[in-house]
Amino acid sequence: MVNNTDSLIDLALKEDGVFDDITTKEFIPKDKRAKAVLIANSPGILCGVDIFIKVFKAIDKKCKVSLKMKDCSQIKSGDKILEITGHTYTILSGERTALNFLQYMSGIATLTNRFVTSINNGRTKIYDTRKTIPGYRELAKYAVRCGGGANHRMGLYDMVLIKDNHLKLMKDLTAGISEFRKKHKNIPVEVECENLKQVEQALDSKADIIMLDNTTFENTKKMISLIRKNSTKEYNPEIEISGGVSLKTAKKFAKLDADRISIGMITHSSSALDVTLEITIK
Repeated sequence: MVNNTDSLIDLALKEDGVFDDITTKEFIPKDKRAKAVLIANSPGILCGVDIFIKVFKAIDKKCKVSLKMKDCSQIKSGDKILEITGHTYTILSGERTALNFLQYMSGIATLTNRFVTSINNGRTKIYDTRKTIPGYRELAKYAVRCGGGANHRMGLYDMVLIKDNHLKLMKDLTAGISEFRKKHKNIPVEVECENLKQVEQALDSKADIIMLDNTTFENTKKMISLIRKNSTKEYNPEIEISGGVSLKTAKKFAKLDADRISIGMITHSSSALDVTLEITIK
């Protein structure tokens, strides 16, 4: 469940002009009531039910909802997800906004689950990235969790991730991390590496997480071997594989037994789950 969605819903309703729906106002009687059923047209992982309902409640608090399935449920084509009863204006004008949220979130949850299922590895977890639609990050991160994935950092504030451009501008990685830890003892530090030399530097700096970014399978294998050889009881960094991992290659990379595989496409390139809201006159 995602908190503090009211402002996002309000923005979406205003954007669509929900309270100025000229078609429904001019062609549908004001006192007409109806029932609508939300039906799945394809299999996947359901996500976004709460915000779907909140959209209609924002238009008319008196509309009634009968919930058949909950978030994170596995759904199949033909499943009835929920029923909503109320004024036709509420249902017709809020339909697209509500569906946009639910289809977007369910699409992310479904693609995430496909990756989780494909690797079938108890050690390696599928992680997301910050590659999300602006303003929708909390929704996307929640959807990833619904799909069985895990969340990387929420933003730039809750974890250090030293990337290639940072490294170009830093004089001494080890000294920099050492100074940082004097001020921030509980904030994890991750270092992005593209070759063995950078992995050695990350190990010397005692990075908490070492990211192996955009490397071939063979190079990734060599880097992981180097990290494992230098790991001890006192220092055993997490290993993250990132960059260019697809559904076709995820299982292969997972066999390297890294702790994490982070995948940008689960939030920036997922397809909306196909669902429809079928209305009947009450």
